Amino acid sequence: MAITAEQKSEFRKALREVKNLPTLPGIVAKLSRMADDPDTTTEQMGKVISKDHILAAKLLKLVNSAFYGFPQKISSLASAIILLGFNVIKSLIISASIFELMESSDVELWEHSLATAVAASVLAKRFDIDDPEEVSTAGLIHDIGKVAIKMELPEQHAQIIALVEEKQISTIEAERLVIGIDHAEVGGWLAKSWFLPKKLVEPIACHHSPKSAKDEQMASAILHFSNVLIRGLGYGHGADIWVPPLSKQAWDMLGLTPESLDEILDEVEEKLWDVKGFSLEIKAEAEKGQE
Repeated sequence: MAITAEQKSEFRKALREVKNLPTLPGIVAKLSRMADDPDTTTEQMGKVISKDHILAAKLLKLVNSAFYGFPQKISSLASAIILLGFNVIKSLIISASIFELMESSDVELWEHSLATAVAASVLAKRFDIDDPEEVSTAGLIHDIGKVAIKMELPEQHAQIIALVEEKQISTIEAERLVIGIDHAEVGGWLAKSWFLPKKLVEPIACHHSPKSAKDEQMASAILHFSNVLIRGLGYGHGADIWVPPLSKQAWDMLGLTPESLDEILDEVEEKLWDVKGFSLEIKAEAEKGQE
């Protein structure tokens, strides 16, 4: 199934000029400027977000999900901003903008994404990463490139799925065969075009090849390992039953021992029970909407 250089160029152009994914609200640019201003207060930022009632509701839904697991319900945007910080809120606005798209177009992918985010959060906190919520948010949207391929190239997406089933190969291998690029690269383009922090862009683009990360190697290694771990635990994606190969460089960088790995697994699996419940709630809502 060889593709020509011209076809590859056409696919790249289509994916770089994504039309079917929701455009980010203009509020993101305003919030970016506010986040860079040291004089900005949480109340000011909360007021700006609250002007978009739909976005504010989505944001609070995400913040109160089992993904973050805060013990108390967060009812105000100001409280959410204090707890999570400006950069994470900006990143979550991106997530909120695609939240409904992912849960309606592919609930299993959303479940995998949530679980990967949980694992990334556990690891980021364990390694004392600055702003661990940013790394976990990268986990939440690390497979957005898959959504873009599905929405922008439906014919090629169908070929990718068929190839996965027919040849029993991974999705990423099938993507490279059918369109000459993969969802990680596409996700990196999207994250960059949305002006996300580098701590999000590189891990998303490099979550299958963390050694190619230049500035965010640790965050990329964490997201890579989290994705592999979650696939290994069975939070996979459709017909693609294969667990991605684990990068030795990422493994060495994390320096995990059998004992620490057991501790991480216990913590992740405990948190996944909550996420599983959240995913079942989403599935129930989706099925109700189809009746």
